[in-house]
Amino acid sequence: MPRFRYCLNASTIRTTPILQQIRAAGEAGYEGIELWHDAIDDYLRRGGTLASLRAALSDHQLAVPTTIYLGGWFDATAEAYPRVLDECRRRMQQAAELGATHVIAGPAAGACDVPLGAARYAELLRCGREWGVLPAMEFLGFVGQLNTIESALEVMELSGQADATIVLDPFHIFRGGGSVESIAKLTASQIAISHFNDTPASPPREEQHDHCRVMPGDGHLNLRQYVRLLADTGYDRFLSLELFREDLWSQDPTEVARRGLERMRDVVES
Repeated sequence: MPRFRYCLNASTIRTTPILQQIRAAGEAGYEGIELWHDAIDDYLRRGGTLASLRAALSDHQLAVPTTIYLGGWFDATAEAYPRVLDECRRRMQQAAELGATHVIAGPAAGACDVPLGAARYAELLRCGREWGVLPAMEFLGFVGQLNTIESALEVMELSGQADATIVLDPFHIFRGGGSVESIAKLTASQIAISHFNDTPASPPREEQHDHCRVMPGDGHLNLRQYVRLLADTGYDRFLSLELFREDLWSQDPTEVARRGLERMRDVVES
């Protein structure tokens, strides 16, 4: 089985200031960190610079596989779309300046025009190539339509772009009612990143949301099967711990990060 690289999604220690997020990830032993644009922008408003963020990442030897996220582009009205696209461009340029290779492109919240969204996704890809950072199509299990691997793959294929990629996540596969076996429909080059988490058997699938996620191994998902299927595609890049738990946000961020890395290794390497 390939040796995966381990990454911390900053959502796991969300209320921690961004420089401390970077320090916690580095001290805990991760090789990468996913940063959120809202946190980046807040840091810049307070007088920070992208150069100082790059320096912190370098000091802790952390890669930035993705930043999060591009929103509103899929289902924006024709009138609003130019403004939304400008914001997406700004975020892609910011991601590139931090060394990211991908930026996550979030889906529409409800029913949507898939061919239109695919055309817009193609435009995002063309824009991203200007800076060397590419938008990765995300599906979310709790949205109305783009909630499975197949739904994201349809957008990717309709875009007609060879460098279209997807974001995988075991929670979203479960929440959307899809099958983990659908990972086999992908090639390694189509996977920008894999988030990693677990989820409890209750409440019912249809009632679960981000805050329900738990540490790997604390839920009911067959994460070893997930990892095997991912490895079978040839993917050997980042697994990124992504949780949204207020009980973790109130704890020491470095200890949370360390515990998360241990739980990931317990599942993946056992």
